[in-house]
Amino acid sequence: MTERNLQNDLAFAHRLADAAGAAILPHFRRQTSVENKVGAGFDPVTIADRSAEQAMRDLINIERPDDGVLGEEFPVLESRNGWSWTLDPIDGTRGFIAGTPTWTVLIALTYENVPVLGVIDQPHTGERFSGHQGWAELATRSERRALKVSDVATLETAILVTTDPYLFQAVEAARFAAVRKAARLTRYGMDGYGYGLLAAGGVDLVIESGLAPYDWHALIPVIKGAGGIVTNWSGESEYSDGALVAAATPQLHAQAIAKLKSA
Repeated sequence: MTERNLQNDLAFAHRLADAAGAAILPHFRRQTSVENKVGAGFDPVTIADRSAEQAMRDLINIERPDDGVLGEEFPVLESRNGWSWTLDPIDGTRGFIAGTPTWTVLIALTYENVPVLGVIDQPHTGERFSGHQGWAELATRSERRALKVSDVATLETAILVTTDPYLFQAVEAARFAAVRKAARLTRYGMDGYGYGLLAAGGVDLVIESGLAPYDWHALIPVIKGAGGIVTNWSGESEYSDGALVAAATPQLHAQAIAKLKSA
């Protein structure tokens, strides 16, 4: 890995989040027009999504011109040094449209496509979850504190979250249902915010599939930095299929994987 000052990069990531939030908040809980990006189904995008990503790209172009950019709304900008920023300007656009504060701005710095640091930012509530290399922090409008996952070790005592069970394919839905039936409590509609809650110890397990790199790059450093575990549904640290299991403890993770494999 080429030399890089990650503290400087983290500070820059926070500035990116500030820029995105400034572009998004004037549109939140307003009658913003919505476009559908796909012909079949519904993949919404708003002016807030595009304005926020453009604001972040403009800063990167000025201050990190050799870094690449992988974003949800615009074409890839190839890296000239191996480092790239992964941007999801509004993870949870459906929630944004509905006015629920579960959408987040996701920002990651990667080296050779491996996430190094991540930021999960909720501008409306003023919560910012950040993480890298064994460190994770929650910054709010009133305090900063270290992030630490819960110590929940069994499915029977675990709070499970996912974005939407209807996003699972048929086989995936059956496997997820096996975990859901064993969990103490299950909540839906969380998007990237659910991973921040996991890092903060509020929920214990997140299971999802069908994620693109801009959906998960920022999540990995935050969860790992808070002491959590993230793998695919086979229990491996390989995420290219976009199917994630994020858990607070090794014991809980092992039980979730066993349930997924048994269904």
